Amino acid sequence: MKTFQLLLGSALIFLSFSVFSQTSSLIDLHTAVKTGKIRVVNRDLTLITEKSYSGISLSKDYGEGIAWLKDIEFSNGILEFDVRGEDLKQHSFVGIAFHGKDDSTFDAIYLRPFQFKAKDEILRNRSIQYISLPHFTWQVLREKSPGKYEHSIEPTPEPNSWVRVRIVISNSIISVYINNNQAPSLTVEKATQVNGGKVGFYVADTSGGDFANLTITKSN
Repeated sequence: MKTFQLLLGSALIFLSFSVFSQTSSLIDLHTAVKTGKIRVVNRDLTLITEKSYSGISLSKDYGEGIAWLKDIEFSNGILEFDVRGEDLKQHSFVGIAFHGKDDSTFDAIYLRPFQFKAKDEILRNRSIQYISLPHFTWQVLREKSPGKYEHSIEPTPEPNSWVRVRIVISNSIISVYINNNQAPSLTVEKATQVNGGKVGFYVADTSGGDFANLTITKSN
């Protein structure tokens, strides 16, 4: 009986691990690029190979740019990745798009690194932003609900350094954690009823950006 119980316990542990491994995936971005699993919109893409950061870089250009991951659909769960922008005023907007329906319809969370250490508190409170395009741009959200969809980040990251971003999406609630902080830097309710779609790295007008170490965890 004890032997059976031990075997049953081992089987359950293995099953639990197997279920988790099916829903949590570390995306090899280099392989994705080389096998045509990334579709780039309005940017050029190059590979990055740095210690601890094997990823991609999107070039600077006018308009918004996205690197969509093909064959990945995401609804609820966790998006976790490293991102690097730069301390260049009004020219660095780096993050991730999700629940994408097409190249102009998606939600996104992005950082404004040039605001991380701004002396003006109003500007510092614009360090991280949620948007839902095409209707809920940052301009619309800021005008209708000042301070609700953007916030400061504490402790303050270095503007030119890699930043770890963890986005937890549970139905209509989005919480964003920066650099392994226990408290979220931003928590918002989605602006639309869209609850699933594509995932891709995002840069806004005139911005480039670097991205690495993407893990996608899907909730059942």
